[in-house]
Amino acid sequence: MQISSRFTIAVHVLIAIETFGNQYKVTSEFLASSVNVNPTVIRRILQQLKKADIITVKRGSGGAAIGRPLADITLLDVYNAVEPVENGQLFHFHENPNELCPVGKNIHRIMDHRLEEIQNAMEDRMRRITIADVMADANKLIEK
Repeated sequence: MQISSRFTIAVHVLIAIETFGNQYKVTSEFLASSVNVNPTVIRRILQQLKKADIITVKRGSGGAAIGRPLADITLLDVYNAVEPVENGQLFHFHENPNELCPVGKNIHRIMDHRLEEIQNAMEDRMRRITIADVMADANKLIEK
C-alpha cells in the first residue's frame, strides 16, 4: 500500500501559500513551479482543498489563500480532503476469499480488527499534527 503523492503535494501547496501569499499572487502555475508538476494537478488539489474549506480561491487568476488558522488544519484534514478512502476504509480487502478454505473463510475475522487498529493509529497521529506544526518546521529551514 502506498498513499499517492496528492497528500504530500497538498501539504507542499499549503506551506507555499502561507510562505508566499503576502509577496505573490499564488496561482496554480506558481504552485506548480514549486511542486514541479503540471498546473492541472495543482488545480485539482486546490479544488479538493477548497471543497474541504481549507483554502479559498479567487476566480480567474486571483490566487489561493489559507481559509482558516493553520493551527485548525490537521494533517488528517488535508489527507481526507485529497485522499478520500472508499467507505472510510484505508485498506481494501480482496473481495471473495474462498469460503471452502479454512484461511479464506476466516481471513476477515483474522485481519479486520488489526487493519482497523492500524488505520485508527495513523488517523490519530495525523489528527495531532497541524499545518501550523509543519509551518514551524518549514520556517526553520526556508529562507524568505
